[in-house]
Amino acid sequence: MSKASPVRILAINSGSSSLKVALYEMDKIEKLLVAVEVRRIGIPGGRMRGFDPQGKTLFDFQEDLPDHVAALNAVLKWFHTENHEIHAVGHRIVHGGPRHSEPQIITAAIISALRVLTQIDPDHMPQAISAIETVRREHPSLTQVACFDTAFHRQMPQVAQVCPLPFRYYDEGVLRYGFHGLSYEYVISELRHLDGELADGRIVLAHLGNGASMAALHKGKSVDTSMGFTPTAGLLMGTRSGDIDPGVLLYLIEEKKMSAKAVNHLLNKDSGLLGVSGISEDMQDLIEHANDNGRTALAVELFCLRAKKYLGAYAALLGGLDAVVFTAGIGEHAPEVRERICSGLQFMGLQLDPARNRETAPVISAKSSRVKVRVIKTNEELMIARHTARLIAPQRN
Repeated sequence: MSKASPVRILAINSGSSSLKVALYEMDKIEKLLVAVEVRRIGIPGGRMRGFDPQGKTLFDFQEDLPDHVAALNAVLKWFHTENHEIHAVGHRIVHGGPRHSEPQIITAAIISALRVLTQIDPDHMPQAISAIETVRREHPSLTQVACFDTAFHRQMPQVAQVCPLPFRYYDEGVLRYGFHGLSYEYVISELRHLDGELADGRIVLAHLGNGASMAALHKGKSVDTSMGFTPTAGLLMGTRSGDIDPGVLLYLIEEKKMSAKAVNHLLNKDSGLLGVSGISEDMQDLIEHANDNGRTALAVELFCLRAKKYLGAYAALLGGLDAVVFTAGIGEHAPEVRERICSGLQFMGLQLDPARNRETAPVISAKSSRVKVRVIKTNEELMIARHTARLIAPQRN
């Protein structure tokens, strides 16, 4: 294959019960060839759907898939049946720990290091390792690349990384890592393309989805972020609690006799929007039924309040604010949530244009607003493909 030939990268994004896979052709122009989503892995009612670059459905299968290995095998089988050529595979790895601050080609040593990190991230790491091993088993000759979601934040000032515990724990790797780094990296690259001067300013990025976080950026670098040692910290999320008084956890363990495993499940699976509402973890469902149930309305209100508090705190940390960018499922598709978060912040120079916000225009701030507010669709899979293509380039030259 010639030096100038395009490279086809399979980007794999493993969630706790989902799987996103996208095949990109990386050249001077980046082209999405096909995208596949698998939902409800390990849960009855599994579904696998494929889409062309325009979003047209290529296939839609209802199938119960017991685990991520079965799900990825089904996806790889489809790509093989359709004769899609793949040159390398990139993986989103949620936790990189203290030693992984940039994407790396996967080796036996990297896999061993990931196994150690499973104790920190038991909800994501086993699935990611399974995906790596499944690809290696089915396509042993393919180079695989690990793209760490924590890497973007590893340049934060030490004061933003340290936990207020005895410092020996910091030396042992107990620190604030931050997550959603691939999303933030993609969004800031898009903002640089759209408005280069603004991208170097004081920015708050709001990745609001089932998992939600915010990050304060200056000159394109992460200064602070709401998630910490694990993705549980920070904002209220779909099923995660976000910030909570540690004394509550001690009470649950000591007085309610809950095990560490039970508390972990409570914080990550039964809390957040689902826990407060008692109905659903889906923001759209809650907005639609906000008038039917006081707890439903309370869940939405609490989500927006937590986000507003972080937005104000980060504006103070940055010494002012030039832009706010909303992204991910809720950030991109819930105008009411964006409006509630930004409401009352005129004193900071931030004001939305109600019509632009309702229609989710690229810029939703009012013309008179000193702070520019944008909505940018995130694309973690494309960021994975970019990193993978860059790392394998020396092998192909």
